[in-house]
Amino acid sequence: MTLALEGKVAVVTGGASGVGLGIAQEFVDQGATVVITDLQQDQIDAAVAVIGPKASGVVADVSKLADMKAVYSEVIALHGRLDAVVANAGIGAHAPLEAITEDEFDRTFNINVKGVLFTVQPAIPLLPSGGTIVVIGSTASIQPPRGMSLYAGAKAAVRNCVRVWIQDVKGSGIRINVLSPGAVDTESLRRALAMAQGADKVDAAVKAMGEGNPTGRIAEPREMGKAAAFLSSDASSFVTGVELFADGGMAQV
Repeated sequence: MTLALEGKVAVVTGGASGVGLGIAQEFVDQGATVVITDLQQDQIDAAVAVIGPKASGVVADVSKLADMKAVYSEVIALHGRLDAVVANAGIGAHAPLEAITEDEFDRTFNINVKGVLFTVQPAIPLLPSGGTIVVIGSTASIQPPRGMSLYAGAKAAVRNCVRVWIQDVKGSGIRINVLSPGAVDTESLRRALAMAQGADKVDAAVKAMGEGNPTGRIAEPREMGKAAAFLSSDASSFVTGVELFADGGMAQV
């Protein structure tokens, strides 16, 4: 197997579970050293044990600039360099217009928008020419489901931030792209389906979610890892500012 990320040091936020964990695993398998962040030390420790010895973790809240500066300081102290960042940490928000609260608005935009800014901003001075940033978006930014205006709005916001940021970093050699998954078969998705429909109906619900997809299924976390690895490797050296939909074609139909 070609180790496309051999020798690179990467930070993956929200890397203790779900899509973030799948990305971290794929990066390590492709040769990178990975530092994950998340909110709970026990979850980080469990994820690092799964990923292997080329991974480590730091507790950090992406919505706090001081936390993310501390993460990057630790990365430089441990590894002496930073080559790739994946701004994955985010939360879902489900509420119809009449039920949206101020607290829910603040929490969604603090993590999904401000958290992306505070992941990207302090990384820029540390990344070399050829360094990469991948921001995890969502197909909800262009095909928002009913009741998800906060989540969809936040993901649309970061997509447009990236379109400006590539101009702000012009001449640095740093590339910034958006990777927008569709539905991904994660533990959090299955927990949500179990709560909504019952544990005995989860497998059928996951299958039904994939039936309308041109591929006939939903994604696995490691497939998001492969797409993120492509955007973080030299294979995409002339790709910046794009939104890559890794959704089995749903955004196109």
